[in-house]
Amino acid sequence: MASEAEPPGRPGALSRGTNQTGVRLYNERLVLSLIRRHGHLPKADIARLTGLTPQTISIITNQLAADGLLLRGSPSRGRVGQPSVPHSLNPSGAYAFGLKIGRRSVDLYLIDFVGTVLHSVHKIYRYPTPEGIRSFAHEAIVELLAELPEATRLRIAGLGIGAPYEMWAWPEEIGAPQADIDAWRTVDIRADLAQLFPWPVYFSNDITAACAAELMFGRGAEHPDYLYVFIGSFIGGGLVLDSHLFPGRTRNAGALGSMPAGDRRTGRARTPQLMNIASIYVLERKLIAEGRNADFLWQSPDDWGDDFEPALGEWIDEVAESLAHAIVAAIAVIDVEIVIIDGAVPTTVRSRIVDRTREAIGLVNVQGLSPFRLIEGTLGNAARAMGGAAIPLLANFTQDREVLFKD
Repeated sequence: MASEAEPPGRPGALSRGTNQTGVRLYNERLVLSLIRRHGHLPKADIARLTGLTPQTISIITNQLAADGLLLRGSPSRGRVGQPSVPHSLNPSGAYAFGLKIGRRSVDLYLIDFVGTVLHSVHKIYRYPTPEGIRSFAHEAIVELLAELPEATRLRIAGLGIGAPYEMWAWPEEIGAPQADIDAWRTVDIRADLAQLFPWPVYFSNDITAACAAELMFGRGAEHPDYLYVFIGSFIGGGLVLDSHLFPGRTRNAGALGSMPAGDRRTGRARTPQLMNIASIYVLERKLIAEGRNADFLWQSPDDWGDDFEPALGEWIDEVAESLAHAIVAAIAVIDVEIVIIDGAVPTTVRSRIVDRTREAIGLVNVQGLSPFRLIEGTLGNAARAMGGAAIPLLANFTQDREVLFKD
């Protein structure tokens, strides 16, 4: 329940919840979060959902509109009483940069307040190095800033970085020399980039960031509780409970890639993890073993073409069979109704994975579990960079600040 109390003073439009505290700021973020979730809301509905008085909601929405964060829609007259005026988020109310550091590619996105991608830059490599990422981010952001109007630059809320934790781990799977990948052990890429730019810089696990993007800009608003699966270079996951990201004790909740996975192959020294079967790097290795150049997997993640069967079909079968067991195991613990599956793959491949995983789950014993559904995500390859950009918006304008940005 929100509170009617109000502290003295108020922050600027782009500093809510970052350097300021207080009940009013909490209530503002609550209002912005509800409008984001529902798309648009009149004051009466906001008051009903928050438990705040109509007068307090009027003060809050008027101030948010004055700050450029909300838009007033056209009045719609009902049967009785005053016309209802819907409020929605102003796309130009805030902007954010998102940097996705992947094991095979890096992306920089600039998005507006409602998640529209305004600019994007993409680069592939054999493996990431701190210096290479630093140079890419600096050059790309400086170039984009030069193209932006001053009014847009003044409303940039920050830069969010989405990257795998422990980048130095799994050098064999990445295909990088140990000495080169070890450079990540002593680098704080967030602190390095924070020295280059005037706004706050945030860091998150890349798949947690992708989950945040689905929550804010995709199908997440439709489902208050869900398990999120993202198939990238390595498979990973996230968890949303009660319409909020659940980061876990060490901000690593939903780390599906580390779950043990059954495997039909024999001769392994130990049980493989899900990431060793249901990741794109496994498909890359299949193609290389066939003598093919697999760079297109990273160069064109939205369009792989259709001329590399049967390797693709075999990989999809392996992904589905191992993922089915992981999903059932996860549902037995968290009891959510929805599983959202997305990935840095073409939409046709994503659909095949989801369909095949449904079939594979049909062969798993789910006795004692409540029914659950698999649905496709909506953001695809863009999810991680959009999620990086979502982090500054989460930090400044939503209730998720309380769970994601604790000291």
